[in-house]
Amino acid sequence: MSTDVDVIVIGGGPVGTTALALLGRAGHTAIGLEKDREMWPTARAVHFDGETMRTLQGLAVADRFIGVTIPMKHVDIVNEADEVLVHAPTDRLGDQAWNDHISFHQPDIEGLVREIVETSPGVELRCGVTATRVESTDTGVEVTTLDEDGTERTLRARWAIAADGARSEVRRALGIETDKYGEDAQWLVVDGQLVDAPGYETDMIQFARYSRPALWLRLPGSRVRMEFMLVPGDDPDEIVTPAAVERISRGILPADKFTPDRQAMYTFRGRIARQWRKGNVFLAGDAAHQAPPLFGQGLCAGIRDVENLAWKMDLVARGIADDSLLDTYESERKPHATFWVETAANQAVGIQTLDPRVAEGRDAFMRAHPEASAVPTSPPLGPGFHEGDERAGRLSIQPILADGTRLDDMVGHHFLVVADRSIYSELPAGIKAALVEDGDTVTLLDPLKIDQILDATKAKAVVVRPDHYILGAGDTAADLERLVRQIPSIAHAATLTVDTH
Repeated sequence: MSTDVDVIVIGGGPVGTTALALLGRAGHTAIGLEKDREMWPTARAVHFDGETMRTLQGLAVADRFIGVTIPMKHVDIVNEADEVLVHAPTDRLGDQAWNDHISFHQPDIEGLVREIVETSPGVELRCGVTATRVESTDTGVEVTTLDEDGTERTLRARWAIAADGARSEVRRALGIETDKYGEDAQWLVVDGQLVDAPGYETDMIQFARYSRPALWLRLPGSRVRMEFMLVPGDDPDEIVTPAAVERISRGILPADKFTPDRQAMYTFRGRIARQWRKGNVFLAGDAAHQAPPLFGQGLCAGIRDVENLAWKMDLVARGIADDSLLDTYESERKPHATFWVETAANQAVGIQTLDPRVAEGRDAFMRAHPEASAVPTSPPLGPGFHEGDERAGRLSIQPILADGTRLDDMVGHHFLVVADRSIYSELPAGIKAALVEDGDTVTLLDPLKIDQILDATKAKAVVVRPDHYILGAGDTAADLERLVRQIPSIAHAATLTVDTH
């Protein structure tokens, strides 16, 4: 089947547009389809972690993202009596060389990613175009589209990525069910400008109030967000009035000082799609997983999805790797995303209780074990393209070099081999030659650049994938040779078809 492009991306939100940007960076052709003519004008996601910023750093516009984000300085959990049960300072650089908690106004971020797409050769975002049918074929996909003027077209590609949100029409059309985590609850989210009123000093607060659970977030500029769980007796029409918002916020959002630009009811829910790949169609972002927002991992998880997919699609499209590499997308990402959905759903159970006795027991537990409510360490990937031991499949750190350079800015979007010189020197000549000649791999031996990675991994040799996850780590030259031979471009190279010793 002849194809129009390599990939069709369905959904033009931040996950879909990031997928387009990543594919464009790799030199591939892709078309994004977004049914809305204009970009969504109000915020939905408001939080990035350091890993997400590292992905955006790879798009070479980090300075512009810094200009529209703010680091989150601290997070609290507060009970009915306004007692701070947990206080976590978060204003520090993490091991990804970025702050681990960053707040933003989504239209600002989404607009910047769209600008990247607009200036990337080979990729485009078509707005006002609806995907009405997605069919996987033996050799690719066919997508039928409908323009606003009623024009119907058929697009062909090797793959499709469905990043069309929690109500994904593609997921439903493919007959993919979702599994439920935790209990659903209805919440009201209110975003807007708070002017000449102090708000809360803490940047993020989870209010574990049995009278009405709530959330507070301070965003860039004068923007703030509050979310309120609906409780028995609420009138859906009255609860969104300025007077009601002032009342349920306990005066923090005064009607004369807070101007909302978004008020919406939504369901606090946890869902995981049972299948993330069907033929040549892949689910990503909210189409694949939805989590309660307590740890701010929803959009982060979607960005991880497309970062994982993009480099694998690149290798397969270039004939360097077999299509089976793409099967590792679901096996790696699904357990990782499930961890965050399950953890957030479990946290929500405690935060959302309306029973004073249950809340009392929860408060006592949190006082005694504040660490149990802290943001957990990101887990390793599920089984896939990595060695699967205690060091592999985990996110590698990003050192900041002595001159202030973040390592990725020097390495680019490649496999990275870091090794102690003594280990590297024992490699067979053919392996060394393959590393030198391979355009998909960067080898670093300078202790000033790599010692932090080796120390963090407790290894003398580490191979890192293009998505910054560790392929494997070792302590001997034999370990390093084994790892290098797993790099697809090295394994594919003709130099390894002969005796390399």
